[in-house]
Amino acid sequence: MTEPLKDSIVLITGAGSGIGRALAQEASRHGHRLILVGRRPGPLQDTADLLARPDTLCLSADIATAEGRAAIVAAVALAGGLDILINNAGSVASGPISAVGDAELEQLIRTNVIAPIALSRELLPFLAERHGQVVNVGSVFGDIAFPFFGLYSTSKFAMRGFSEAMRRELAPKGIAVTYLAPRGTKTGAADNFGALVGPMGMKLDTPEAVAARAWQAIGRRARSQYPKSAERFFVALQRLCPGLIDRALTKLAADPKVVNAATRRD
Repeated sequence: MTEPLKDSIVLITGAGSGIGRALAQEASRHGHRLILVGRRPGPLQDTADLLARPDTLCLSADIATAEGRAAIVAAVALAGGLDILINNAGSVASGPISAVGDAELEQLIRTNVIAPIALSRELLPFLAERHGQVVNVGSVFGDIAFPFFGLYSTSKFAMRGFSEAMRRELAPKGIAVTYLAPRGTKTGAADNFGALVGPMGMKLDTPEAVAARAWQAIGRRARSQYPKSAERFFVALQRLCPGLIDRALTKLAADPKVVNAATRRD
């Protein structure tokens, strides 16, 4: 198995909690140097305190702004380069499409799609110098569009397409692109769809389990990584027999328990 060299410089966005924090802990165990990025300095420092790396850099920056991305570029230059960029930051939205307002729509697409694309673009010179790697954290919902997750699924479909195009474009430069597609995960973001977990029969993984599998794929510079669960079968079924998935999810969308949970506003 190919393994990134120890002391590779790894930048993780959304590193203050959830999957981002778990990815940082796993990276530290692999012996990598870390640049942790997030909007709030307190949670970033909490993540850094869990690591055995005194040289960890915490950077409070909003990747959805040009100013935030400029600060990240400056930090990478100061660190001496970049080997692995992990685009993990994102938000989750659930509920009926009819209830999505313009502000929510623009915020989620800006955070989940525009920001990671722009940040990847701006860090490409550093990655090209070291034949580095871009890792985009997507979702199984980026393959299977679930009812009442239309906006979130749209953003993850976009990141999956971007990852595929980027992989093919950057391969001649020696840059690998890995797309990660975890299933639902027990993070703070899951609170946004907590009412749907039971009615939809969702299974949630821990951030630690997601991060451990992710680093196996990152180490191989794999093109993608999907959970070893029923979701992998359903992803294959979606590609081969989408009508079967249509029927199953249409039935789910009509279930009164699911509809009531999706329209609940606690």
